[in-house]
Amino acid sequence: MTVAVVLFTSDLRLHDHPPLRAAQRAADEVVPLFVLDPGIAAAGFDAPNRQAFLADCLADLDEGLRERGGRLVVRSGPVVREVAAVVAESGAREVHIAAGVTGYAHRREEALRAELDGMGVALHAHDTVITAVAPGAVTPTGSDHYAVFTPYLRRWSQERLRPAGGAPRVVRVPDAVRGKRLPARSAVKGVSPELPQGGETAGRHRFLSWKRSGLDSYEDMHDDLAGDGTSRLSPYLHFGALSPVELVERARAHGGPGADAFVRQLCWRDFHHQVLAARPDASSGDYRTRHDRWRRTDEAREEIEAWREGRTGYPVVDAAMRQLRHEGWMHNRARLLVASFLTKTLYVDWRVGAAHFLDLLVDGDVVNNQLNWQWVAGTGTDTRPHRVLNPVVQGKRFDPRGAYVRRWVPELRGVDDRFVHEPWRMSEGERAAVDYPEPLVDLADGLARFKHARGRD
Repeated sequence: MTVAVVLFTSDLRLHDHPPLRAAQRAADEVVPLFVLDPGIAAAGFDAPNRQAFLADCLADLDEGLRERGGRLVVRSGPVVREVAAVVAESGAREVHIAAGVTGYAHRREEALRAELDGMGVALHAHDTVITAVAPGAVTPTGSDHYAVFTPYLRRWSQERLRPAGGAPRVVRVPDAVRGKRLPARSAVKGVSPELPQGGETAGRHRFLSWKRSGLDSYEDMHDDLAGDGTSRLSPYLHFGALSPVELVERARAHGGPGADAFVRQLCWRDFHHQVLAARPDASSGDYRTRHDRWRRTDEAREEIEAWREGRTGYPVVDAAMRQLRHEGWMHNRARLLVASFLTKTLYVDWRVGAAHFLDLLVDGDVVNNQLNWQWVAGTGTDTRPHRVLNPVVQGKRFDPRGAYVRRWVPELRGVDDRFVHEPWRMSEGERAAVDYPEPLVDLADGLARFKHARGRD
């Protein structure tokens, strides 16, 4: 009996899984392997919300494999060591993995390839597992990647995607290879109270439900804070519980302005992946430096803590930060607002905000989190690096009746619509009856500080 190993990483699904499909074509039996990597913890990326969601994903993947006659083999330890051990135990001649774009993914692949080469075992890294279009598949003349989204979107939209595949009917796993007990969500401490259920089954159910009820209105509703017309699929995409190829395929088949807007957001994911693949240093350094003289963390400590805790005195900012802590997720428009407030109004280094997001976001990853923060901070790919989002104006525009604010800032539930985004405009007596902080900073002062720091007086 021939054996191949499939090393699952950020692709925790059975539907449309090219590495699994290739392994099954190449061998009689397959070892579906996931390694609990201490390197993830050492790098600080094993935040409680993602640990809990990962546990759900692994449990669901194992259940799906068992329904097909297989099982998930879970090991714990350095990835190269554990893969080599499974290869030796099973007699596998091939290992299949989804290609990644981060520096860590590249180093992992290189180390695996070197180890397996020495064992006479082939490593196959598959593109378009984590993205719809592979990083580097489309490039502009004279460059290895697109630095601006719109021209990338035009080229990306012309690419012919591979057909999405289904899930295998049967998965045969060799009996000799054993694993450890799967991690349990219940064992993870510090999880956000309303963290969603993880796993491919939950992700597919969420997509199908949203496709029926929310896809058609997505273009009009995706920025509505209270309406929450977003798909909320980002955690499932982050863990690979859903295939971006399949989502693009099904959205295009559905058609309409809402589907087009949704596909555009999937393109943004691919855009960021191709940027980081070409510029891995952008995970921690400025993609385009503006020579910012960010305020020292010790100087801005109280303001940073107020921002983290949702007590800046700006209702829409505070609502968003409280949503993040409660759900492990935040509305996309709200992410832009709170990031702009931290970097442009408080003039705090984007890396401080990105680190806090990674502590709590269930969909937090190096690619999209870091590059979205840089986009807002003006050090990334945004062609208007000095844009500032005014939280009052944005709140009135995207939460006109204050429903989003009232949901997350209960102190303001009884405040009149006229004042819900500007409670400081109430009379002194009205303010005294509301237990809500005064604004942390004057917006005009913050803007002046930002302009001065960037030499734009």
